[in-house]
Amino acid sequence: MSIGVSAVIVVQPGPFLAVIGAAAVAATLAALASGRGLVIPVVVMELLAGVVIGPHVLGLHVDEFLSFFSDLGLALLFFFAGYEIDIGRISGQPLRLALLGWGLSLIIAYALAGALSLAGIVVSALYTGSALTTTAMGTLIPILSDTGELRTRLGTFMLAAGAVGEFGPILVLTLVLSAQGTLHNALILVAFIAVAVAIAVLAARSSIWTMPLFVRTLESSSQLGVRWILVLIFALVVLAFHLGLDLLLGGFAAGIITRHVLAQRESHAFDSKLTAIAFGVFVPFFFIVSGMSLDLSVLFASVSGVAKMGLFFVLFLIVRGLPALVLYRGVLGLRDRIVLALMSSTQLPLVLAITTLAVAGGHMRASTAAALIGAAVLSTLVFPVLGLQLRGDLPVEPPSEPPAEPLTAAA
Repeated sequence: MSIGVSAVIVVQPGPFLAVIGAAAVAATLAALASGRGLVIPVVVMELLAGVVIGPHVLGLHVDEFLSFFSDLGLALLFFFAGYEIDIGRISGQPLRLALLGWGLSLIIAYALAGALSLAGIVVSALYTGSALTTTAMGTLIPILSDTGELRTRLGTFMLAAGAVGEFGPILVLTLVLSAQGTLHNALILVAFIAVAVAIAVLAARSSIWTMPLFVRTLESSSQLGVRWILVLIFALVVLAFHLGLDLLLGGFAAGIITRHVLAQRESHAFDSKLTAIAFGVFVPFFFIVSGMSLDLSVLFASVSGVAKMGLFFVLFLIVRGLPALVLYRGVLGLRDRIVLALMSSTQLPLVLAITTLAVAGGHMRASTAAALIGAAVLSTLVFPVLGLQLRGDLPVEPPSEPPAEPLTAAA
């Protein structure tokens, strides 16, 4: 994804208002459903709302202004994906299992994509396989947060699996799938990481003076903490964009840096304000515009297109879900492993990024991209709801350290 806007953007107030209204309606329907005991994530309703108001139903089209807001929403979505990663919490067994699981996913994905390429179903095994290995942690964060799952023991394993399943494909996207050479991209990535680390060190060392000022202005109109966090987010997004990296990396890095600085401090007030800005304003644009952008005409133009979408939907579950079922036998019960498999198989933002890049470079047919995106949207609609249904009305467990036994049971 990239921030690609022209020097002059013609603002159409009608579509802009339609997206804002659709976001409000989607959230209202999700809230009403939850009041009746139905767990329907708001992101699911936002995707459906986007399809309804989009070009194939009500006829609204995505313009540059909506695309720009969608990119901002995506950057903030990945900020929260990075922000929720508490390295101290997921280190040890959860992180080892997550890395091992994603490595196994890579092997399965490229093997399956290679078979599809040999059969002539897809053009590039590399791009298709990479799209199959992602996890939409940024999408899952609001779902897991709203249901209290982030505070559970299972939530710790979900965070680790989601973090690796999101950051790993970002590295593949940056190093392998972009137009520049791998060595060139690696050097650029190292430069970006060096800048991010320098910013993190500077922010941490200066926090002894800045944090008291930020806390003192939390309830005033100046809102210094919120303003400077937003500066950090968009500065890293712009830096990543100008270095030729994906903007997702900028938002993700900003989230990790912010979490590092606030780790030892009371951050609930910051959480509340940042959540209100992100999920109240910008993030809904990404999901609704994603629904509007789904090319239903290409997807449903033939039976093979629908069949391909169903195939990718199943492959998501095999590639990301199978490792969760196998590797976590020694630490999670069967039901929790199924929940973890479903959540890990939920995909969308990186599938959009990879398919956009692949189609632009001639490495993927438009019909294949539509099928992958359709399957990713379907995974977002189905897998989290099924996972939450399996969890049922279980009481939220207090935060606990993951088991410290070695990785022998999972090997």
